[in-house]
Amino acid sequence: MKTTAEKKLYEGMFLVDSARAASDWDGINAVIRKILEKAKAEIVSMKKWDDRKLAYNIRGIERGTYILCYFKAEGQKIQEIETSVRLSEKIIRALILSTEQMTKEDIEKDTPAAKAEKEKQKPLSEPPQEAEPGSRSDQQEEPQPEQDQIFDEAQSPEDEDIEPAQETENIE
Repeated sequence: MKTTAEKKLYEGMFLVDSARAASDWDGINAVIRKILEKAKAEIVSMKKWDDRKLAYNIRGIERGTYILCYFKAEGQKIQEIETSVRLSEKIIRALILSTEQMTKEDIEKDTPAAKAEKEKQKPLSEPPQEAEPGSRSDQQEEPQPEQDQIFDEAQSPEDEDIEPAQETENIE
């Protein structure tokens, strides 16, 4: 009798070289799909998350493209997926987390890359609004007299009458 483990929802963030992703996007997606399908994972969603400069060079690569993937898999298969990712020449790094609490709405939210794409596609008929000359952003803030007055009252001459604490000698 063969028992099947329950498939859980996982979130995978895959980092690939931006130059390679730009030239062979379908190939990169195919590699990730192949790794997940080999582990009998069911892909729920896979999309470009963002393209960013890396904090430090990895294998001589300065920019990376992040691919966000949600998939359902058995818990024992995650190690197999991570091993396949490490052996892949196209995937630089990957992070896989359990995300059972994610809702369908959370999964379908726009990624930073999708938001940037929508911004590019907005019609240019709407000019950006400029700040009015009397708006608060154009004015430099000056210290308010009320605050200065409160500070002056705190240093009143009455404070000068306080005697310093006397030192005590240890007597044995």
